[in-house]
Amino acid sequence: MKDVIKKLVEAWGPSGYEHHVRALIREEVEPYCDSIEVDPLGNLICTVGSGGKKVMVAAHMDEIGIMPLFREPNSGYLRFSNIGGLIQTSLLGNRVRFEDGTIGVIGAHDYFGAGRTTLADYDVFFVDVSDGNGSDNIGPGNPAAFWREMSERGTRLIAKSMDDRIGCAVAVEALRRLNKQTPNTVSVVFTVQEEVGLRGARPAAYGVDPDIGIAIDVTSTGDMIKNQKMAVRLGGGAAIKLGDTGHVVPPSIRDWMVQRAEADGIPYQLELLTLGTTDASGIQIARAGVPSGAISIPCRFVHTVSETVDLRDVEACVALLVGLVANPIEL
Repeated sequence: MKDVIKKLVEAWGPSGYEHHVRALIREEVEPYCDSIEVDPLGNLICTVGSGGKKVMVAAHMDEIGIMPLFREPNSGYLRFSNIGGLIQTSLLGNRVRFEDGTIGVIGAHDYFGAGRTTLADYDVFFVDVSDGNGSDNIGPGNPAAFWREMSERGTRLIAKSMDDRIGCAVAVEALRRLNKQTPNTVSVVFTVQEEVGLRGARPAAYGVDPDIGIAIDVTSTGDMIKNQKMAVRLGGGAAIKLGDTGHVVPPSIRDWMVQRAEADGIPYQLELLTLGTTDASGIQIARAGVPSGAISIPCRFVHTVSETVDLRDVEACVALLVGLVANPIEL
């Protein structure tokens, strides 16, 4: 599974430009699906089974990034805006990668002066794409994603886009383990544009018209020094969502997930997130409404190039997802 994770987290795919990631995932899951389609927005919809409850599982393919807006005259410096929720304190000196492979470096005005102690707005940052030969051709409208290779530290994996390629990897592995065997109709949807407003999940859910929705995404942890108080820790197992800023999980969905985890001996913890939401909050308001929940992968340093997860939690999330959809659902 680590090979798939590495492939996905190192892939290029800011919001709205997920085509490379979609191609990689399609190659991985095609043998394990009864049908595959790409909807008009770019969501990859992979379906197995044909009876029981209709379940939509969503994991988003996109990642945060930047969009160049303007090239400073006679220079290789680009002004940019955000794609998704950038954290300004993480920008200076960071590297971004454009679709053609060009690597840019983010700089800022006076970063040895006032910039050392001031949280800057986006307009003081720029991306250096100069190549020394005056031949660089990156300009406005060419999006970039942040760039780092995946690293390992014991059971910990560190990468620039665990949010939410690790959720995609969980869904890919679940499809492999199911191997088309389920009493339900399960549509695993690898969604687009989650980081800019859940724009893929909503229309996908309208088309799939599920009875139940499940999002697979990362969540914050409360186990760091002086961090927010939160009952989720790295290595504590799959996080079963109770609620977040856009979603209150129905008790029946919560209980279904908890009972499955306990029946299968899967380590789990309960998650309440006070900043952010997932595709589940988009799925739940499709058509006449869809009871929805989420399986969350604990992750430190979210929205930085060093998002960190624990392989034991990843495995617990895979086991829980498989257990939920491989058994008859009575809700």
